[in-house]
Amino acid sequence: MSKEITKTAIVTGGSRGIGQAISLRLAADGFAVVVNYAGNIAKAQETVSAIQAAGGKAIAVQGDISKPEDVAQLFATAKEVFGRIDVVVNNAGSMTMSTINGNNLDAFDKVIATNLRGAFLVLAQAAQHVEKGGRIIALSTSVIAKSFPAYGPYIASKAGVEGLVHVLANELRGRDITVNAIAPGPVGTELFFHGKTEEQVSNIAKMAPMERIGTPDEIASAVAFLAGPDGVWVNSQVLRVNGGFA
Repeated sequence: MSKEITKTAIVTGGSRGIGQAISLRLAADGFAVVVNYAGNIAKAQETVSAIQAAGGKAIAVQGDISKPEDVAQLFATAKEVFGRIDVVVNNAGSMTMSTINGNNLDAFDKVIATNLRGAFLVLAQAAQHVEKGGRIIALSTSVIAKSFPAYGPYIASKAGVEGLVHVLANELRGRDITVNAIAPGPVGTELFFHGKTEEQVSNIAKMAPMERIGTPDEIASAVAFLAGPDGVWVNSQVLRVNGGFA
């Protein structure tokens, strides 16, 4: 009798907010989950413990996705512990706000380092290690379509991520691996609420025809679709999960 294979998913930035919801959902769908986190080990362990308490398998791996050595170690640890990598979700991101002004170059560099350089490094490792039939999913943003002031670095970084997704899908031709992006609209996370007044949150909520902010679980459901059997024929696409926000 053959041993049943447990598929493995890596979720960068998997300890909080949308990443935590994705980690929990993929674990519920039967994946062993490698929860990557940048610095908050308590939240990472909380996520791992929740998965294990529900009967799933998970480990936490610290790493800064803007550093090649950290990303390489993340993938090496995943293979060492679970033996294979089937799904990679690049969710880790930074959202420093700044106008397009020469004095804000440091803020621009910081966002690009995490969101775009990080995505490049994670996608590169994924291309090397994901098994046949695997899925690579990057998180973008629906705010690309809005061009709000002070979102320049963030929008530039995520537009670049979408470009990488389309190119990598073509580079993996013939390997039976899909590469897609999820572009959430406003989602009720710590990252989203930070620095916003109640009035600002209410105004943003009203922008979508659904007239509310999305939830992390709703984004996780879209990721689960792309990672699961129903998403097998979806490739090189950007799925905008935003209630009609854009």
